[in-house]
Amino acid sequence: MFAVKTTGGQEKIVARLIYNKLSTRKLPISSVLVADEMKGYVFIEADNAQVISEVISGLKHVKGLVPGMLKYDDIEKFLIVKPIISELKVDDIVEIVAGPFKGMRAKINRIELTRSEVTVVLLDAPYQLPVTVDASYLKLIPQAKISPSSEVQDSG
Repeated sequence: MFAVKTTGGQEKIVARLIYNKLSTRKLPISSVLVADEMKGYVFIEADNAQVISEVISGLKHVKGLVPGMLKYDDIEKFLIVKPIISELKVDDIVEIVAGPFKGMRAKINRIELTRSEVTVVLLDAPYQLPVTVDASYLKLIPQAKISPSSEVQDSG
């Protein structure tokens, strides 16, 4: 597996150009991969770097071949999608990305692995409101911590 550096945001166009070139020439390339998480790179599976150099020469938006080969372990995380619920823990801060509470931030109270549901307390609500949502509706906010001023204070 080899990495080709491209202009950011043009990865899919480069992959299509490579595919078009491969359809006219019979080069020994097994696969072409564009990973959404890796902006500016297209991964190509081939026997050697000379084949890659031949296929990318003259292509628009290609900056060059990254020296060296990649191991499968290096790109495995882009190929295997883990369910979001496996990454969540109690007290994590998440953003709700779907449903009636879309766009709101929440703190995880309980996780139901068997049903793939998570009970959260909405942080953007004026009072503590526990809500149970499907785990696929959540996006983990990395390293988010609740500041004491954002917690709901009991005035009574």
